[in-house]
Amino acid sequence: MLGVCYYPEHWPEAWWAEDARAMRRMGITHVRIGEFAWSRIEPEPDHLDWGWLDRALDVLGHAGLRVVLGTPTATPPRWLVLRHPGILPVGADGRVRGFGSRRHTSFSSPDWWRESRRIVETLADRYGEHPAIVGWQVDNEFGCHDTVLSYGPHDVAAFRTWLRARYGDVATLNARWGSVFWSMEAGSFDEIDAPVGAVTETTPIARLDYRRFSSDQVAAYGAMQAAILRARSPGRFVTHNFMGFFTEFDHWTVGREYDVASWDSYPLGFLERFPFDEAERAGWAETSLPDIASFHHDLYRGVGRGRWWVMEQQPGPVNWARHNPVPKPGMVRLWSWEALAHGAEVVSYFRWRQAPFAQEQMHAGLHRPDRSLSAGGQEAGIVGRELHDLLMSLGTEALPDGGRSPVALVLDYESLWMADIQPQGAGFDALLLHYRWYEAVRRLGLDVDILPPGAPLDGYAAVLVPSLMAIAPDAMRAFADTKAVLLFGPRSGSKTGDFAIPGTLPPGPLQSLLPFRVTQVASLRDGLRHQVVGEAVQGQAERWREWLEPRDGAASIARHADGSPAVIRHGRVLYCGAWADGPLLSSLMRHALHDLAGLPVAALPPGIRLRRRGSLCFAFNYGDQPWSIPGSPTLLFGNDPLGAQDAACWQEAGWRPS
Repeated sequence: MLGVCYYPEHWPEAWWAEDARAMRRMGITHVRIGEFAWSRIEPEPDHLDWGWLDRALDVLGHAGLRVVLGTPTATPPRWLVLRHPGILPVGADGRVRGFGSRRHTSFSSPDWWRESRRIVETLADRYGEHPAIVGWQVDNEFGCHDTVLSYGPHDVAAFRTWLRARYGDVATLNARWGSVFWSMEAGSFDEIDAPVGAVTETTPIARLDYRRFSSDQVAAYGAMQAAILRARSPGRFVTHNFMGFFTEFDHWTVGREYDVASWDSYPLGFLERFPFDEAERAGWAETSLPDIASFHHDLYRGVGRGRWWVMEQQPGPVNWARHNPVPKPGMVRLWSWEALAHGAEVVSYFRWRQAPFAQEQMHAGLHRPDRSLSAGGQEAGIVGRELHDLLMSLGTEALPDGGRSPVALVLDYESLWMADIQPQGAGFDALLLHYRWYEAVRRLGLDVDILPPGAPLDGYAAVLVPSLMAIAPDAMRAFADTKAVLLFGPRSGSKTGDFAIPGTLPPGPLQSLLPFRVTQVASLRDGLRHQVVGEAVQGQAERWREWLEPRDGAASIARHADGSPAVIRHGRVLYCGAWADGPLLSSLMRHALHDLAGLPVAALPPGIRLRRRGSLCFAFNYGDQPWSIPGSPTLLFGNDPLGAQDAACWQEAGWRPS
């Protein structure tokens, strides 16, 4: 289904009913409202104004629209900050971050928790049984604008409490933190401060624990709101809208608090913000790289345990990236269908109408400020008609379930934090490494599930672990139990849970599956590459290289020019001790997935991607050249050949990539 984000408080009330009718004509069934409306709900302390929101919900519900109502805690009003200035977050520089935009709160402030609980309870008591409301969105984009980590007095006090619960006594903390180094031993928990503002680097485990603590604060805050909503509004789902390429909290932990995961998809904005090569940015500037959106679709499908939405779909140029181009014609339609193909229950566009005022006035909507339909709005209307026709032709009210993909990719947020805290080289970006591995699989025409470490791996033909730095016992059990081909990447098993080098050297516990050890590592500067050659695997190491010492039957299947192993194998388990460049990664994936796991793979053009959902196969062309669909299937929508920026769908009848 399709949805849209709508802000009745921004528009004359005389427009609301016509807006609602126009949404229905476009094929929109769901509307998200209210997530930034605290100052209109409670314009003064203890003075609640429900009239406008009552009428807005009635108008939308009367039109047959299903409403997701947001809790307004992302934007506490000015009067609340004046009453409780201690809710403001504090930056790493020690300065209070003030009022004037949004997310100006600390997750550890007791006053903030109390006020949040009050407004959510009040909102849920008012609308918990409203017939138009089908779900709730908790807050909005946790952590946006670097607001997960705060370093004020409330944060430090809460951190000390968290440390007491984790370690029990300060002697244990000193031992596990290695505090004897540089005389950092603490005499009590009250002597421990936030790990910022020191002369030079603070101890890595203290920084990791502060990340863990801050992530737990986000989870607890969201859980508080979710519990209130479930108790006061039974039968409605609860969600939160996560972001792209955002790693400041553990989404697996935070996501457990919600019935549905949702995320905000801005493929062009993310292309500009993530550390891609400038040539890639230039080449895909008006379409985005073909795997940016799908990487997050598959991630949040995992976070939502199969249930997920796109809560905000980019409908045109945005306002917040370094450069903000207009998407090429067809891309809004393509992005919409791609999300549905990956399993989205709802694709919701941001927003119904472009605001002519305030910070986001340059952010496109489905309509321009003069109420005329935008280019993105026209494409959303096409998706609405195509979706209706597809469901009619299938004789069903929903697209089929996609089921389990043949390939799993394991992503661990603590490992991302470890690599960020101690990269050992400017080029080692662990999230980029995960993206590149995902991209390499998708270029072979295969579908991917993204999972947390320790998740059951039954039924997968191959499991990819790009860089799992600390391997916990539950993850080791899952790796040992699966019959899948296992491929591990650099730095896997290189740290303990206390951020130390394992006593047996890396890869630590992984040595029980693949007997070898890493004897030294090198971060490679830009332009420095080490050749890798093997019978089935070849290319170059860039950014990172390890020296591997195989033992007890582990065999080298590719070597560096100096003869040292680059990729080793023991039975069904492989390890690549390098950041693989494009050719090396492509050949490594083909060898692991096709030669060893027996999966059928395709040599897709750079801009072509496939996705299966039950018996349906979808194709997407991010490129500029037409692509002939193998087997010339009968299309349910789209064209063959598949044109530039086009999408197509057909029912499979035995065809698979080859």
